[in-house]
Amino acid sequence: GEDVKPFTPEKAKEIVMSLQQPAVFCNMVGDWPALQWNAKYLSAVLDGKTIQFRLGQKTVDLVPQFETRCSYVQATLPEFLAWSCGHPCLSGPFSCYEYSKYWAYADYKYIARIFEDKPEVFQDIRWSDFGFPGRSGKESTLWIGSEGANTPCHLDSYGCNLVLQVQGRKKWHLFPPGDTSFLYPTRIPYEESSIFSKVNVANPDLKQFPKFRNTTAHVVTLSPGQVLLIPRHWWHYVESIDPITVSINSWIELDADHEARVEEAITRMLVCAIKSAENPSDGDCWLNPTEVEATSHEINLQYLNKAVSAYFKCQKASVSEQASSSSTGAEQRTGASCKRRKREASCEREGCRLPTQEFGFSTFKAENLQEIPFGPHLIQVLPQTRETSLMGAAAVESDGRDLLHGNEGGHIGKLHCSREQLVMSNDCETPAHQMDSDGNPNTSLTALSTNDLLDCLVNPRVISLVARLLLERTSV
Repeated sequence: GEDVKPFTPEKAKEIVMSLQQPAVFCNMVGDWPALQWNAKYLSAVLDGKTIQFRLGQKTVDLVPQFETRCSYVQATLPEFLAWSCGHPCLSGPFSCYEYSKYWAYADYKYIARIFEDKPEVFQDIRWSDFGFPGRSGKESTLWIGSEGANTPCHLDSYGCNLVLQVQGRKKWHLFPPGDTSFLYPTRIPYEESSIFSKVNVANPDLKQFPKFRNTTAHVVTLSPGQVLLIPRHWWHYVESIDPITVSINSWIELDADHEARVEEAITRMLVCAIKSAENPSDGDCWLNPTEVEATSHEINLQYLNKAVSAYFKCQKASVSEQASSSSTGAEQRTGASCKRRKREASCEREGCRLPTQEFGFSTFKAENLQEIPFGPHLIQVLPQTRETSLMGAAAVESDGRDLLHGNEGGHIGKLHCSREQLVMSNDCETPAHQMDSDGNPNTSLTALSTNDLLDCLVNPRVISLVARLLLERTSV
């Protein structure tokens, strides 16, 4: 019948937890009431409630428009819709922003918060169809944008991501974890759980960021009714390409998040300590607007200790559950998570397991999938050709007919690299054009900044190594 979905919840969850390449689910949400959540419908449901919009310039720049470089307004959805039609706004929150020059984005809105007085709408979103019973709009976020609205290229430290497109289309540029060093990772602006790229991937400055040439972009345009799976630690830049777009997403917690929380606690402590020591008159907006304040060293140390304690608590639970599972065949469970959950390192889920690989991605192992069922209902997102990517030509869209391409770039955070490799590795080495004729660093260059130091000090590979050493010390 028409209501039969191409994948059972069990099979869908198996794919989500095992697949390490981005893919698009089709024909899985046709009966979801959330498909009617276009901007006009949401405008009526919100009934005049204001939400915050982030505004950026449509002019394509060589550097990313981080949230620290954007403007912010509080507005209702009717005000946003009137502005997005191109009508001149002589008054109101958008009056200072000409539509032809700016985009607006109501991004990262917790549905549980903006609809706290209408909890019945949570059930319009049914992640149970993907094998996560009980997960609804309460564990999801909402994104409403105008044409050109975008999220800078970044990776999420925690979980994997399921994204439902409701209205309009969005173009996703995704890069595998092995491309991390080619994307020039930075923690400035600082936000827990987000590692940003210094590169504007839509308009890369190849003179300043030459290694970006080595990336392997996977590009897909997500249309209404489709659900995109973004595996753990895949970089992504997202842009709205229609006049109005609406998306809903949910982050799925993974067992590897327990170690990631230790890494994030270390990063928070270092960034806050070093940046807080700078002269405030320097005017560096280093803290992302999503972070309320720079937390104190004492609080950050407490956070680190809680993260480490939770890690070992889950390690102990894992040993107990493995013994139990071998005799009872108990089902593994995955609990809910929030990407930007602050200072919470407790392990409340049943069945917490430690990753079985160096970068263990999930409870399910890849070999659990006898055959990945690619086809019209599960479309793989294929890599662009390097020539197409660098020439800035139209994106190569995935049609699901070819075999899934492997990860060409390896993995981040390898722990067996030597001290010399760490010091002179991709992200910290002195570029050739900054050397003098004798091969020595050019002393006429601008002096190194605090941020230059932090880019090396809290590089994902360095932090991964520090976290492992810290956990080894604690376990003794």
